[in-house]
Amino acid sequence: MTVALPFAHWLEARQQRARQAVERHLIEEACAELPAAARTDLSRLLEAMRYSLVGGGKHIRPVLTFAAAEAVDGRGDHPALDGAAAAVECIHAYSLIHDDLPAMDDDDLRRGRPSCHRQFDEATAILAGDALQSRAFQLLGQLPEVGDDLRVAALLTLSGAAGAQGMVGGQALDLAAVGRPISLAHLAAMHRLKTGALIRAAIRLGALIGGASPEQQLALDRYGEALGLCFQVQDDILDVVGDTTTLGKPARADQRSSKPTYPALLGLEGARHHAHTLLQTAVEAAATLGQPGQALQRLAHYVASREH
Repeated sequence: MTVALPFAHWLEARQQRARQAVERHLIEEACAELPAAARTDLSRLLEAMRYSLVGGGKHIRPVLTFAAAEAVDGRGDHPALDGAAAAVECIHAYSLIHDDLPAMDDDDLRRGRPSCHRQFDEATAILAGDALQSRAFQLLGQLPEVGDDLRVAALLTLSGAAGAQGMVGGQALDLAAVGRPISLAHLAAMHRLKTGALIRAAIRLGALIGGASPEQQLALDRYGEALGLCFQVQDDILDVVGDTTTLGKPARADQRSSKPTYPALLGLEGARHHAHTLLQTAVEAAATLGQPGQALQRLAHYVASREH
């Protein structure tokens, strides 16, 4: 049960489950019939995928998938959850690879290590991201012990969150906003797509598999909406007050790139107040789920107080 362990132990157990799910659902190196040179080249692609998918990270999004299922069914032990969680992490890893590319954010560091295109090369990084994206939808199409209707719903949920109506659209808005003054409403709309869409999808996948009622789904949607924005506001704050070693990526990169951020629009204290307001909204939404929603409340506090 969600409340059987102190939160730190609960979180570590779910993060470990996420890591194991990702490892288990990585593509096997099925290259035995290829010529030796082809095996070598394909192995490099698979190594780049593994480097970006398994190396570090807090696995917050797959943990949210587990937590949402636990909040609605009290257990979170459905066999399909691991595949759904791995699919979410595949999409997240692909987005980080592509965001770091020279044509995007041009970052050389990710999670305290060279970004994928620096560790390997730009072409390999692009292909690794492409392969992780397609792997995510393959995993959802193969979810065990669920009906075809749920598989289709899962595919629509994640594909909508990943595409032009979600994460990719948000990245396009982010690139278009560089060096331009934008309103707070514009900034929020951008981050509801770029950051929030995948967080909401991770939660919805857990709710779908857990069998959420319409009332539970509504509460989880409110929670995911507030948490997604809170996550981004805290990211913006950390870019200002953090350091590269702690963050695992270049600090003050947004300022150097002339990107619009919450501290830039609201000031640092205004951004902190906004993050707190969003945190309270998320906590209140999770509280309507009763005792099984306590882990979601604690996760919201964890997201709002994280230092990297």
